[in-house]
Amino acid sequence: MEIKTRKKLIEPRTDAQKAYVQSLFDNALAFGIGPAGTGKTYLAVAVGVNMFINGKVDKIILSRPAVEAGEKLGYLPGDMKDKVDPYMQPLYDALNDFLPGKQAAKMIEEKIIEIAPLAFMRGRTLSNAFVVLDEAQNATTMQMKMFLTRLGEGSRMVITGDRTQIDLPRGVGSGLSDAERLLKNIPKISFNYFTSKDVVRHPLVAAIIEAYEADEAV
Repeated sequence: MEIKTRKKLIEPRTDAQKAYVQSLFDNALAFGIGPAGTGKTYLAVAVGVNMFINGKVDKIILSRPAVEAGEKLGYLPGDMKDKVDPYMQPLYDALNDFLPGKQAAKMIEEKIIEIAPLAFMRGRTLSNAFVVLDEAQNATTMQMKMFLTRLGEGSRMVITGDRTQIDLPRGVGSGLSDAERLLKNIPKISFNYFTSKDVVRHPLVAAIIEAYEADEAV
């Protein structure tokens, strides 16, 4: 199954990736859970661009919790965009792979594409949009509930995360784990899982992940 974007054709490489991409087209809400390098976010952004090109959605919204920033955000130089952009960079990188630079910049300027921290989603209803929440393991339970309930008419939502990479303070539960537990039996919500076998980065990345997994299993 190929995903056509403005710059290139994307082809899922593994069975898990193929099933994931299919579920993104078939479901209003889909989760992609697994280690880094498995294409969870990359493929989700590709599908979002494809759906926009084909007129299925009017806008693309990409978000992630700016957890690493913590309280330090206020001390960073520049306005809010300058402060949060470093945390959003992986989303810009994916987008620039699928859209010509000038077109992506114009769409961001016109707010057809929004790249914003999770906190900016509060109080909004996201209609006719393709919405991706990346690094969702760093959303708290309250943030995850807030985000999921933004789903509006004609929208698609994709939640991606890696349960082994939680950066939340000790004692704060991950909203991704709670969502998985609470929503897994609801029809039309798909959960897609990746392993080190689905890593499409440098072959060493898969070997590194496997080494850590083996150590944790001891």
